[in-house]
Amino acid sequence: MRTFAQVSFLGWAMMFTGLAGEPASPAPSLAGMVLVPAGSLAPFLREERGLDRVPVPAFWLDRLPVTTGEYLGFVRENSPWRRSQVRRLFADQGYLAGWSDDLTPSAAGNGDLRQPVTQVSWFAARAYASWKGLRLPSTLEWERAASIGLTNEIAANDPGFQAALGQWYGGFRIGPLPAVGSDRPNLLGIHDLHGLIWEWTSDFNSLFVNGDARSDSGVDRSLFCAGGSLTARDRNDYAAFMRYGFRSSLQAAYTVHNLGFRCAKNP
Repeated sequence: MRTFAQVSFLGWAMMFTGLAGEPASPAPSLAGMVLVPAGSLAPFLREERGLDRVPVPAFWLDRLPVTTGEYLGFVRENSPWRRSQVRRLFADQGYLAGWSDDLTPSAAGNGDLRQPVTQVSWFAARAYASWKGLRLPSTLEWERAASIGLTNEIAANDPGFQAALGQWYGGFRIGPLPAVGSDRPNLLGIHDLHGLIWEWTSDFNSLFVNGDARSDSGVDRSLFCAGGSLTARDRNDYAAFMRYGFRSSLQAAYTVHNLGFRCAKNP
């Protein structure tokens, strides 16, 4: 259940994103998307929603993260989202920091337009998705897709996936990011859900509450700091702790050098 602060944030975000020049949505295309079938997911916290398994309806998800070249097409047509023009309310000073100028994304990535776009805020990612006639995936949807292994629908039962997961989350990437799709896809043909970049979700702040809400009498104190592990379903799921912990540290205007996104759509 979302706290008042979380609900307020989402309402505030939706209201103000439109003021940043979010374009009208065209008819969406399913090219490059994969249908993730309906299923269920064990929630990260045992008490979350009061269910052992949370149903996840079918949805379409991008096969690949949004690339620098794709995002360049977006800023070409939507000048309010260019690096020199974006309002600080919607993206911090790191927005597109690796770009030489508004329309030259070459400084940090050797000019490779197949790299995943990063240094984009939640507001920017949401505006891009809207421009494409799509949306950002929910955290539940993203986790559902990410729970599918390389050869098995349940990643936890896929030894090869678990070995790769440990290397991905335990390593440290140096230098420019590789092109999207360079890794092995999961069983559905979706690439780069792990090991390349972090990804924005539509409700990235829906599980943990922020520090400003700690005085709220309705806040569950077990969600803070080490107390979060007490109600975790699997305390050995290091990767999940990293993902949920990272999301909880974000604000919608933040940009990070290895944080990008992909789009989703209802069937």
